[in-house]
Amino acid sequence: MQLRIGELSRRSGVSPELLRAWERRYELLQPERTTGGLRLYSTADLERVQAMQRHIGDGLAAREAADLAKQARAEPSRDTAQVPAAARAELARATDAFDEPRAQALIDDLLARTTIDALLSGIVIPFLHELGERWERGEVSIAQEHFASNLLRGRLLGLARGWGRGNGPAALLACPEGEHHDLGLVAFGLALRERGWRIDYLGGNTPVASIAEAAATIEPELLVLSAVSADRLEPLPPMTAGRVALAGPGAQGLDADLVLVGDPVAEAERVTALLA
Repeated sequence: MQLRIGELSRRSGVSPELLRAWERRYELLQPERTTGGLRLYSTADLERVQAMQRHIGDGLAAREAADLAKQARAEPSRDTAQVPAAARAELARATDAFDEPRAQALIDDLLARTTIDALLSGIVIPFLHELGERWERGEVSIAQEHFASNLLRGRLLGLARGWGRGNGPAALLACPEGEHHDLGLVAFGLALRERGWRIDYLGGNTPVASIAEAAATIEPELLVLSAVSADRLEPLPPMTAGRVALAGPGAQGLDADLVLVGDPVAEAERVTALLA
């Protein structure tokens, strides 16, 4: 994939001026040049920019963040798609045993070796589906299910730090009142952020009137309401947003402007292309 600097800026949420500065000062970007002198950037350039943003968000100086971003890309990586079942099984063993350090170390290792998209699609979302099925079969207790869910929620929200920065399109995400299942929505927000969106997140159990008030203030390009039950998604009052999407199992079959019920990463890619 080859991107012009405007598209690289949109996907990363970093202004073209700052991207040029990072390229000039730290050699973070390695564009190809057309015969006409136009710079074209690659997926690797985008990944280095996103890595640098994460390091800066963690408090590192720009030079150190750039060095780490370049080093991470230079190291050989393991495709998580080759080992998702094994990683999910290991994570299940750790969370079943309430072994928080072991589970955190596994997630740290995965984050060091793969992309956010691969982590979400290959590990987190399938793991949560499997966890729910195991709970229904009585193979895990309520305590084990809560422990695993809350551990993943904490890690995902940690990755979400700073996801409201940048100059990309704005997305407002919320679960209506009575809906507490928000992990899929957080994953969707992270996938949108990987595509250059700015995220405002209200979380679970948010009164519809409060969502409408926030939407009127923010005026997002996209408003996403997620629930596992359809009755929490309709009827809804008019919302101030470019597009309103209903998401989660509760959105299945509803007559809405935009319905998001698939893999969060795939849906984020679809929405980004649709609203580009």
